[in-house]
Amino acid sequence: MNRRNTWDLRILTISFVVLLAWPGLASAQSLPRLKPLPPRKVATAPAAAAALAPSSPWRLLTNQPPVLNYAACGPGNPLLLTDGTVMVADDGCQDWWKLTPDEFGSYVNGTWTELASTPAGYSPLYHGSAVLPDGRVIIEGGEYNFGNAVWTSMGAIYDPLANTWTSVAPPPFFGGFGPFPQTIGDAQSVVLVDGTYMQANCCTTQAALLDASTLTWTSTGSGKFDINDEEGWTLLPNGKVVTVDAYVPIGLTYMPNGTNSEIYDPATGSWSSVGSTIVQLWDSAKGCGGQRHASFELGPGVLRPDGTVFYTGANSCGAGHTAIYDSNVGVWTAGPDFPDSLDIGDGPAALEPNGKVLMMASPKIFNSPSTFLEWDGENLTEISPAPNASIDTSFFGNFLVLPTGQILFTDFFFVSVYNPAGTYNPNWAPRIQSAPATVNPGGSYVISGYLFNGMSQGAAYGDDHQAATNYPLVRITNQRTGHVFYSRTHDHSSMAVASGDLVSTHFDVPATQERGASELVVVANGIPSAPVAVMVK
Repeated sequence: MNRRNTWDLRILTISFVVLLAWPGLASAQSLPRLKPLPPRKVATAPAAAAALAPSSPWRLLTNQPPVLNYAACGPGNPLLLTDGTVMVADDGCQDWWKLTPDEFGSYVNGTWTELASTPAGYSPLYHGSAVLPDGRVIIEGGEYNFGNAVWTSMGAIYDPLANTWTSVAPPPFFGGFGPFPQTIGDAQSVVLVDGTYMQANCCTTQAALLDASTLTWTSTGSGKFDINDEEGWTLLPNGKVVTVDAYVPIGLTYMPNGTNSEIYDPATGSWSSVGSTIVQLWDSAKGCGGQRHASFELGPGVLRPDGTVFYTGANSCGAGHTAIYDSNVGVWTAGPDFPDSLDIGDGPAALEPNGKVLMMASPKIFNSPSTFLEWDGENLTEISPAPNASIDTSFFGNFLVLPTGQILFTDFFFVSVYNPAGTYNPNWAPRIQSAPATVNPGGSYVISGYLFNGMSQGAAYGDDHQAATNYPLVRITNQRTGHVFYSRTHDHSSMAVASGDLVSTHFDVPATQERGASELVVVANGIPSAPVAVMVK
């Protein structure tokens, strides 16, 4: 286990010096731009941040994760396991932690358990990630490995039942650049409708599909206009994937006014243009220094229940733009600009159960403080700040939609939750068609119904650190004690979002499940189904 990394911000400078000294990499068109390392902090986490007002919608977790290298790393990359627990990385280090809600289902009052560390030699920062339909977790690549900028092609799969990681060999056909002949780096990923994990190569136009049973890869994604670097992928109701091009000038010339977007069709395995975003979303710095000052960053895109994708932009020169893609008709329209000089140059967004999009913005590129906003389909509104907002910049943050409807937030410093106002439209809730009337502790069952994957992937983040939750959880509450138990779901029949198709999943009732009359619900993206009665014998 990596109990102590000693790297600090000097590594970033060393990495640039080494890279720029490499033949052919001195040109600004040859080198992907690095996102900074996490902030250096004191050796251990403070007991608490500044006191929050009683009216604040934010709450710090009562227990913070006891990560092993808080100074150099810190809590990040949250992932929702299918048994209702949450995995959190000591982001940039090798240790991982599990948050288990208390007996009444509270994550705020939950407890932490240390999990297995990533395989030897693999300590990634800014990587791809997903929860697979079989319940395992995959992480791929990393802009850094042990704090060194190497755009690593390493990867690993975590088995929560065995509490073990298994290394995953990279796609053998993936290329790279300069001293790095094979890369994955800080690349985007997505789980397609049929459950196949799709992984991009940050630094080329390549992508690959994973066979999760054999851990082998197949090439996909022909016809990509530009390299994948800095771009994100959003799963649409029709099963296709939309992205906004970031125009990183590797393999093409600097194009400061580009507004192209693309769509991936799993049926053909190819990309094609889906038109102009109307306003520019990626940061070209065209009005304040041009190519040598451009970050090429852009923000996340989140699918809303009405079928529109709210896409956020970055801008070194001032306020970031936003755009709205209507997946029902395949048309882009301009959204509102961020206020003042705010934008999202990498950063999180998430769909709240009420249909609003929560997002974290900050001034220009990689500056603090951070500002939190909501988009309701018509208005972009500033909301109360998170506990560490005065220090944070947008790329520090990660969101995860919890089964309680809260949004879990990490920022390298603390873990907190946001409590959205309002409630969900009943038409967005999962609907159970078939469920067992009786279950036994330790038993395995099948449940089926509609909207089991929710209306969206849930959370998004620029290019890396994906934390989608478009899969069903099963929650059983004992009617006498009120105690909450999650059954582990696995092998979902589909991962389609906002789909009217029947979906089934398997669920394993925990051995600790209390006996007696209970209620069962299926939860997707924080929205529960109507309860059905179940007897635990």
